[in-house]
Amino acid sequence: MIDSPVTHARGKDQVSLSELAFVFLKLGTIAFGGPAAHIAMMEGEFVRKRRWITEEDFLDRVAAASLIPGPSSTEVGIFIGRSLRGWSGLIVAGCCFILPAAVLVSLIAAAYVRFGSLPQAEGVLRAIKPAVIAIILQALWNLGKTAAKTWALGLIGVGAAGLNFAGASPLLVLALAGTSSGLMWWWQKSGRNPAASCAVGLSKAFSRSLMAVAVAAAVPIRMWRLFLSFLKIGTVVFGSGYVLLAFLRSEFVDHLHWLTEKQLIDAVAVGQFTPGPVFTTATFIGYLVGGLPGAAFATLGIFLPGFVFVAVSGPLIPRIRRSPTAGAVLDGVVVGSLALMAVVAWQLGKASVTDWLTVSTLVISLIAILRFKINSAWLILGAGLVGWVAGIRG
Repeated sequence: MIDSPVTHARGKDQVSLSELAFVFLKLGTIAFGGPAAHIAMMEGEFVRKRRWITEEDFLDRVAAASLIPGPSSTEVGIFIGRSLRGWSGLIVAGCCFILPAAVLVSLIAAAYVRFGSLPQAEGVLRAIKPAVIAIILQALWNLGKTAAKTWALGLIGVGAAGLNFAGASPLLVLALAGTSSGLMWWWQKSGRNPAASCAVGLSKAFSRSLMAVAVAAAVPIRMWRLFLSFLKIGTVVFGSGYVLLAFLRSEFVDHLHWLTEKQLIDAVAVGQFTPGPVFTTATFIGYLVGGLPGAAFATLGIFLPGFVFVAVSGPLIPRIRRSPTAGAVLDGVVVGSLALMAVVAWQLGKASVTDWLTVSTLVISLIAILRFKINSAWLILGAGLVGWVAGIRG
């Protein structure tokens, strides 16, 4: 039986910074599977288990993170931290989610520099991915019931998924979903003037931020050049790890000639198979370029814009909700975001659920999480153990 949508959340003063840090450190340690899986795990922790925020507030944060550059799941976490504990919560949530992955990736990079190859983790990942799909499906079911408040929003979600399947970019899908929802509301309430001032203000704030960081001119000091390169990428990159790959190749292989093609592919692979943000690919590259200081500069550079964008846009979300037209647009972006998550789950399943081990892991994971409410952390650890044993035997 699925938990009913949460209607009440704990007050800000009831959530301590130590509690917030503990939960995000845990998520940063066990959150495998990419942004969709991370968001699903956050929904489980903050909405259903701890009831720190409502489903409606959580969905608004997911939608807002989808509209700004940077690592979307990390930005959702930063949004949550800010809403619960203000500026200190913003910093604690983001840093604690990033830190475990950054440390792990640095250790892997050190081994890579010494031995020249990646550690073998295929067996563990083979079993973890079906468990991740189960976690995403559960979150989609819970969040979808809240997001699809009307039949029209449900249709917009279906259409958004279809567009993404057909090859439309995520940004185009979200723009069309938001516009469609806003136009439907305006048509139903014809005669009212659509007040989009909040969205305009948000756009201007982003533009100023982009202008402020577009200063990555040639810097003679290698570490600062590394920092500015990743700052530029973190400011402008939207979309999946494949989009990130294109930016990284252009900057570090073609322009700076600091990496070989093989090193770049290995860096992206590390970002994919380690827990936490996929953008810790930057940590790996930074270590290759400049050791531990390089890893620190690269990590700071690529994640800093996300903190800035959340800090700028966070206060605008309540104002958007108070504007009926802007709120209707945000409703469309919310269902569009969930549609993109559904497409990711389908693509991940198509590539990962291919034999008796992965099929059985998916089925058992769905039963465990839906029927017995097993925590996602135990699910991931159990699946990883199964994959490790299967890898040894096979």
